[in-house]
Amino acid sequence: MERVVEPDGPLRLTTGRVRVELRWGWHHDGEGAPDLDLSAFLLGRDGRVGHEGDFVFYNQPSHPGGLVRRLPKYRTAHGVTEGIEAELSGLDESIARLALAASADGGFRSELSRPRLALFETGREAAPLAELPLRPGPAETALLCGELRRAADGGWAFHRIERGFTGGLVALAAEFGISAARRPPPTPFGSQQTDSLFQLPPQGPQFMPGGAA
Repeated sequence: MERVVEPDGPLRLTTGRVRVELRWGWHHDGEGAPDLDLSAFLLGRDGRVGHEGDFVFYNQPSHPGGLVRRLPKYRTAHGVTEGIEAELSGLDESIARLALAASADGGFRSELSRPRLALFETGREAAPLAELPLRPGPAETALLCGELRRAADGGWAFHRIERGFTGGLVALAAEFGISAARRPPPTPFGSQQTDSLFQLPPQGPQFMPGGAA
């Protein structure tokens, strides 16, 4: 049985480098569990992204500075894992929070996927600092799982949050000042083609902070 460590309050980090893993089950029963995705939002003190590069997800796997980056999905006999690494100590001081979100365009179907979030500090990887079962509602397709927040002394702490959204990653991103250009059909798990919810132009009003359309 997997060890589950659920912090009662904020979890203070001892280093500035972390890895967050989204884990879920994969069942070969004719239906299978849904495909999930892990995303990160780099937020200022106003709780909004400063520019489109502050949204790290499957169509934009790295922050422009490379300090926050997605890791490839991999499948084991026990399920699927996807991760995000962050070098928090190197982030610009304007970044106050790193919000972590899980999404599943077709729904989480938690009875099959049993999603959970694991938090590791780089260099201290014998066991995760925390393992959190995620409990999205039946109609929810995105979940704000938690935040890494900068403290007054420059350190960081993890704060657990579970807030669901029925509008998927599009609705969740809008909370942080991001508007989607359009919503193309998703690509199945394992395909070589990018399975995106958003089209991210290098510049332009289609996808900009502040809710521009």
